[in-house]
Amino acid sequence: MKLYLTILGLFAGCLSYGQDVSSSETPKIWYLQDCISYALDNNIVIKDASYNKDIAELDYSKSKSARLPNLMGSASQIFTNGQSIDPITSDFVNEQIHSTSFDLNTSITIFQGNQLNNQIKQNKLLVDQNSLFVAEAENNIILSVTEAYLQALYAKEGIIIAEKNLEASTKESATAKARFEAGSIAMQDYTDAISQEATNKYSLIEAKNSYAQQIIDLKQLLELEPLTNFEIEAPNTDTYEPKIIANRNNVYEAALGYLPEYQAASLGVDVSEKDLEITKGAYLPSLSLTGSIGSGYTSVQGFNFKDQMNSNFNQRVGLSLTVPIFNRNQTKVEVQKAKIAIDQSGIQKQTVKKEIYKKVETAYQNVLATQEQLVAAEAASEAAEESYKLAQQRFNLGGLNATDLIISQNTYTNAQQNYLQAKYLNILYTQLLEFYQGNEIKI
Repeated sequence: MKLYLTILGLFAGCLSYGQDVSSSETPKIWYLQDCISYALDNNIVIKDASYNKDIAELDYSKSKSARLPNLMGSASQIFTNGQSIDPITSDFVNEQIHSTSFDLNTSITIFQGNQLNNQIKQNKLLVDQNSLFVAEAENNIILSVTEAYLQALYAKEGIIIAEKNLEASTKESATAKARFEAGSIAMQDYTDAISQEATNKYSLIEAKNSYAQQIIDLKQLLELEPLTNFEIEAPNTDTYEPKIIANRNNVYEAALGYLPEYQAASLGVDVSEKDLEITKGAYLPSLSLTGSIGSGYTSVQGFNFKDQMNSNFNQRVGLSLTVPIFNRNQTKVEVQKAKIAIDQSGIQKQTVKKEIYKKVETAYQNVLATQEQLVAAEAASEAAEESYKLAQQRFNLGGLNATDLIISQNTYTNAQQNYLQAKYLNILYTQLLEFYQGNEIKI
């Protein structure tokens, strides 16, 4: 029993120590650049795009190796009975024989309608295009992380507002309780104050839950484990000043030169044009050089294995010319399909160009709109704050009922939320315009 109690005590001590250690861990503070850097190294979408690039590089290496000669070896052991042709001597025999042969064969393509060279060039274009796809995936992750980070900051500031509202309503309900017990206000004013306090508690829980959801989204973009301690940079509550934005045409022109999706679409046209050249190569003749060496042994000959291998040693060199005459219009159809693919690639390039213009124009218009909203929201928030302070003073002096005080507080809360929304939307769209110009995102 004494030993059992000792072990139980040690176990409880270890458990208590483990709990102390885990509770003492403080989450790392992640700044926006930390999140972006980590996501670029770990996001699975980027990794998948990188794998596609690796495959394209292997195809490129494979196509270059197609110009090299091949080399294949073979060996055979044959048993025959009855009338047959000796595979070594080519004589007709009518007896049981066994033979052994060894061969080395090689061939190299000298000319194939220039298809090999064009395939190499096309695969190099595909490597470059897949590199751009990787860059596009990285850009998309950067923008997604930035948006998620700003949404989390917005939610975090929402918690601060909710906490201040709850603190104020708690004091107001305490005041209402004292005045009700003193008989200076009616029951309805007291219950309204209690109801507002409960409503603000509910709003605080909602704000915290919203922040937790945004953190989950951000952690998933970073490919972090669900139980990882994670906290973002505390929001800056100082007065925010909108930045001066560049001319929209300048932003659009810069985006066309910077964004990888447009460059990838341009390379897509080049890839399709190269595919047409490859297809046309099937109209031209192909020329190959072949060669082989070999030897063998047969039981029909009266020499030993070594002597026969020496005497039967042979070498062959040959040229093979293939001239396409008619292949049931297969090449003609493939050429027509390749021409259509070029037109489709051109349409895809125009589509990407339009999408980039829409992105730039949308961000530009949203910046202008949020700037105006920010000015209006800031003025409304300041006015609502002053009105709420006066309402609190009047309520404390008995000159205002609880219902009007609650209305004033809700008006102030809505004004604060509108200001926060306009501020973070303006930050987001301003940073989008900066990013489209090739500038680093900074908050």
